[in-house]
Amino acid sequence: METKIRCGWCLSSELYKEYHDKEWGVPVYDDPTLFEFLILETFQAGLSWITILNKRENFRKAFDNFDYEKIANYSEEKIQELILDAGIIRNKLKVRSAVSNAIAFMKVQEEFGSFSKYIWAFTAGKPIINNPKTLKDVPATTPLSDAISKDLKKRGFKFVGSTVIYAHMQATGMVNDHVADCWTSK
Repeated sequence: METKIRCGWCLSSELYKEYHDKEWGVPVYDDPTLFEFLILETFQAGLSWITILNKRENFRKAFDNFDYEKIANYSEEKIQELILDAGIIRNKLKVRSAVSNAIAFMKVQEEFGSFSKYIWAFTAGKPIINNPKTLKDVPATTPLSDAISKDLKKRGFKFVGSTVIYAHMQATGMVNDHVADCWTSK
């Protein structure tokens, strides 16, 4: 019998537990993984994260392994193919935003040397450790996610509201919101 205490949000499936244990809150500094999470988080807007996790491999296949250079150059034919792909979230605006976000992502890379340098500058390159006591203590947004969201929108990113950005910060370890009694907090 398993004795690990985990954050309560991940207990509904083995996939959720594995994601919680191995990825969520772990600092990510490489651009390809930061882009993958950005795309997945933008598609998650308005949906549950488990829905996205269950389709993650389909997204990976459909979006050329999250290769932002390829995605930035998608043709209208490829966009229409994605809109019809039942393996992913078939939201026209979100599919189109993946293309525009790939373009904006590369512009940030050009300006800052990498997207990682840009995004991690908001936390001085270090994770914010919140150590919440319970899930109720974990916010959906913060003034920092508001500021990052605003800056990303100014740079042409779409579907990057403060809630999406805070979730991205949690997923990529910019913020560690594992509850105090979670085994990962030990």
